[in-house]
Order: sequence, then C-alpha cells, then structure tokens
Amino acid sequence: MEEKQGSNLYIILITLVATLGGFLFGFDSGVINGTVKGLETAFDAQNIGSGFNVASMLLGCAVGAFFAGRLADQYGRRSMLRVAAVFFIVSAWGSGIATSSSIFIVYRILGGLAVGAASVMAPAYISEIAPAKYRGALATVQQIAIIGGLFISFLSNYVLASISGSAENVLWMGFETWRWMFWIELFPASIFLVSLFFIPQTPRYLVSKNNITKAQEVLEKLFGLGIAKSKLSEIRSSLAKNAHRPRLSDLYDKSLGRIRPIVWVGIGLASFQQLVGINVVFYYGAILWQAVGFGESDALLINVLSGALSIAAVVVSLLLVDRMGRKPILLIGSIGMSITLALVVIAFSTGNLLENNTLELNDSMGMLALIAANGYVIFFNFSWGPVMWVLLGEMFPNQLRGSGLAISGLFQWVANFIITLTFPVLLASIGLSMAYSIYTFFAILSIIFVVKLVKETKGMELEEMQG
Repeated sequence: MEEKQGSNLYIILITLVATLGGFLFGFDSGVINGTVKGLETAFDAQNIGSGFNVASMLLGCAVGAFFAGRLADQYGRRSMLRVAAVFFIVSAWGSGIATSSSIFIVYRILGGLAVGAASVMAPAYISEIAPAKYRGALATVQQIAIIGGLFISFLSNYVLASISGSAENVLWMGFETWRWMFWIELFPASIFLVSLFFIPQTPRYLVSKNNITKAQEVLEKLFGLGIAKSKLSEIRSSLAKNAHRPRLSDLYDKSLGRIRPIVWVGIGLASFQQLVGINVVFYYGAILWQAVGFGESDALLINVLSGALSIAAVVVSLLLVDRMGRKPILLIGSIGMSITLALVVIAFSTGNLLENNTLELNDSMGMLALIAANGYVIFFNFSWGPVMWVLLGEMFPNQLRGSGLAISGLFQWVANFIITLTFPVLLASIGLSMAYSIYTFFAILSIIFVVKLVKETKGMELEEMQG
C-alpha cells in the first residue's frame, strides 16, 4: 500500500511541475492586457497590444507547437519543456527591456514559441507518465494551470498599477510599471526551469532510445516493481512494431495511400476548439458588461467572477473526465455552447453597435447576452477547454504521438490566429450578430464531429491506441 501511495505522490508532483508550463502559457498570454497604455507611451505607437502584433505572437505559438512536437521524438518531452522554460525567461526579460516596438515584438514572438511548445508538451508528458485511470484528471490540471496563469497575470498587473498609479508611471529602480509587469514572469519561469531538472524523461521516450535500464527505474518509481515490468514489456512491444524512429511521414498510411484518420481527428479537435470563438468572447467580454450598464470597476469584478466560474467548470471536468469519459463531456460542451452562442446572437441582433464599438442593448437583451456569454464560457471550460488537450495527449499511438501533436498543435494555433485576425474585419463588414453566428455554426458542427469521429479513450493504456 505504501509503495502505491508513494508512486501516486510522485506522479502528482511531476505532473504539477509539467503544468507550470500551462501556468506560464496563461500568464504570458494575459500579461499584455495591462501593459498596452505603457507600451503606447514608451514606443509612441497606437494599438501595440492588438491587431497583427498579437496575431504575430500566435504564429510564434504555431511554430513552437509544431517544432516542439517534432523535436520531442528526438530529444524527449522533458527537454522540449526545458527549452520552452528558457524561452519564457528570455521573452519576459526582453519584453521588459525593449526600447522599440519592433524589438518588443521579437521578444513576444519568442514568448509565443514557448507558449506553443508548452501547450503540446505538457499534456504529452503528463499522458506518458500518468496511470490510465487517472490520466484524464491529471491532464485536466493543465487547463486549471492556464486559467490560473491568466488570473495571476491580471491580478499582478492590477496590484503593480495600483502601487504606481498607472502602467506608464515609474515603479521601482527607475523603470516604468509596464516593464515590471513582464518581469514578474521571471519568477515562475525560473522555478519552472529549475524544477524540470528534478523530473524524469518519460518511459516511452527512454525505451525509444533503447535506454531500457533507465526506463525500468522510472516505471518502478511511477507504478511499483510489479506493474513496471509488464508496462515495460508493453511499451517495448508497441515500439518494436515499427522498424524506424518516429517521423512526420508516419502520419501517412502508405498501404492505404492516405493520411491516417486519427490525424484528421486530431486536426479537427484542435481547430474546433478555436473556431467556436472562445478568444473573441473573452476579448469582447468587457463591452458586454458595460452594455448591461456596469461601470469599469464593476466590469473588472465580473471578469474576476467569470474567471472563478471558469476554474470551477474545469474542476468539475477534472472530477468527471475519468468517470464519464472524454466523448460525453465534449458532446455536452458542444450542445451547451451551441445553445448559449445562439442566445448571444439573438441578443446582439437586437442592439446597435455605436461608433466607439460599445454595444447598445436594452436591459433584457443585455442581461440575456451577459448570462448566455457566461454560460458559454462555463460550457467551454467544462469540455473543449481541457478535454481537447487530454485527447491530443493520449489518442495517438506511441509512434505517432510527437508528429500527431505537432500537426494538431500547428492547426490549433493557426485557427487561433485566423479567429483573432478576422474578428475586427467581420465586425466592420457583417456586424457583431453575424460574426457570432459563424462561431455558433462551428459549435453546431462540432456536435456532428464528436458524434461521428471522436473515439472514447477512457481507461485505455497508451499502447492500446490505434492509428
């Protein structure tokens, strides 16, 4: 019994280390929001934190996800997490010392590379060290970490700005507050890097490199001596079916002359998570609260409450994902998002968008939009937010996992880029209601996708996954 408890504690500890990558993912994505005024003043530029500047960081995320997924097969999941940690540190420091818009954007793209790498490597690492019966719950911790990182970045920005009076004002040592907002990330990023030297490479990577002795040691720490022997045999048998190292071309089934179906499922999961418009809903949230009649300070409080609801939704998912399974939770989420987004569209269709981009709604429609938007966020964070990453980390066979994650991660961030870049265009051309109708359409389409193509992986060992 003690061996089992010790093994579980060890698994939890190294899972928490891996999910620090998710925390930095969220922090790095959220910190920009409090620095915009300071950046505009420092660089004498407008909209430094919006438009293509933000979208270009997302392209960095796409590149980071793709190359980390590919290189992980050669150098290991842990090694790629270490590279991501170094990039987080360089980006945090560089963003704070930047003296021009172009230099700032270079450092933000480096941060994007780190975010992209962490987004695919953390769930991959967790899936390869976690027992099948707990794998979904442990992988779901990643989404809690992401939301936690967002929340802490907002809180940190608020506290620092409160101390100095504004992001533009000098805070400490002659440096403006906005620079310290970026430098705060140096603390968790450094902890992440140091912690990664105390966790092992995954057993499946060690076996793929023929380091059987070390793989046996890691498996014994994770599962105990008895299970470790059988698990090692399963991993070796799984990898022995392929006569070569994992490579991108493995995603193509030569015998059938087509890309393997599991690859399309991964691409679909990754793309739908963004095509339902989650980042646009977050982006437009402040205007929703103001449209209902709340002041700026009340809107900030509502955003904090929305963050708390998001975390609560992920916790519920964590508790249920290994009991209900992945597919039922995705299906509930898709149906819930379709209904709530449709209600948002109905509410928006009755309002007027003023010149300052403030949405004018009557009280009843404003309240409907407010409730429906929060409902949408809850359904997303219960389902597609965490479960998509759970599935991507576990659904690919050992031979395909690195390459499958590379392609899926690439599509996830490209879809994010497209949604972020096109929203202002859609808003100006077809209007808010029609723009949200597009996201509603993809939410409805995701129902069909889940029913027809997504296979349940609950309780399955990674060696059982089929390509």
